[in-house]
Amino acid sequence: MSEPEFQTERLLVRRLRETDQLTLLAVYGDAEAMQWVGDGRAITQEECVQWLSVTQANYEKRGYGMFAIEERSSPRVIGFCGIVHPGGQPEPEVKYALLRSHWGLGFATEAVMALIAYGAATHKLAFLIATAAPANAASHRVLLKAGMRRAELRANEDGSKTQVFHWSACASAA
Repeated sequence: MSEPEFQTERLLVRRLRETDQLTLLAVYGDAEAMQWVGDGRAITQEECVQWLSVTQANYEKRGYGMFAIEERSSPRVIGFCGIVHPGGQPEPEVKYALLRSHWGLGFATEAVMALIAYGAATHKLAFLIATAAPANAASHRVLLKAGMRRAELRANEDGSKTQVFHWSACASAA
């Protein structure tokens, strides 16, 4: 059993394990939930296996990556959060997703707030971004409550738009 990377009043956040594959598939394989993520396509079992490999490489390279979120009251995974560099982008980006059964209970905001604090304290990250679909109001609320600020609306190659959010250590200390 791995030690938590960080914890909150209700959550333990730890590195991913192979045994997390089924929950990864349940979260990222949920077509309705994935409408807000990336290209909107649900993940496959093979992609789950690859994700675990990429995540392990991120831990080795940067010391961080995607993590499993467990409720402290029960040792089961309810979702995932992490700091990643998708496509090799230079800015560290906050990502999160929960099982739909755990939406609307404040877990996402709690996890993202703690994730930002962890990134700043443990990895000395002074600037983070997050992205969300412009119409994903729930995700916007989570990111704003977690201390991020709305930034630019980014145009994507396919003509769609992505709302970018920023967090900086300087701004949060002010």
